[in-house]
Amino acid sequence: MELKINGAIRNIDVEDNMPLLWVLRDELNMTGTKYGCGVSACGACTVQIDGVATRTCTLPASAAVGKEIKTIEGVAANGQLSAIQKAWIEHQVPQCGYCQSGMIMAAEALLDANPNPTDEDIDKSMTNICRCGTYQRIRSAIHTAAKWRAEETTLQG
Repeated sequence: MELKINGAIRNIDVEDNMPLLWVLRDELNMTGTKYGCGVSACGACTVQIDGVATRTCTLPASAAVGKEIKTIEGVAANGQLSAIQKAWIEHQVPQCGYCQSGMIMAAEALLDANPNPTDEDIDKSMTNICRCGTYQRIRSAIHTAAKWRAEETTLQG
């Protein structure tokens, strides 16, 4: 099976119905994506597939063939953290940290689709579960990252 992950083509010999999460973690040793609930409810296993935040613990790897998969390992570019990652640090979002890779992947997808989300947009899109309850910090970090992205776009334009 051929998968495109973080811009690189990876050939993996697994059964078609193996969940993508386990392909990433067990076959490719990409352990940033976490196992949480196993039923696609918590979001710890979130990656982006063709730019859409997607839960991978129940998604057959074969469903991702021919698509662009982006994991937490592919978010920072050229050694530089993304605006979301910087805002996560600025707002001290993580406590235990377990859900963070999935949260960041969902937040990246949100800002890619909606560069200036409202609180309601964030609450509607960010369906990942944070057992530590840092939802206010998550919302604040997303607003900060949106502002930084807008400033960066203005400077580049």
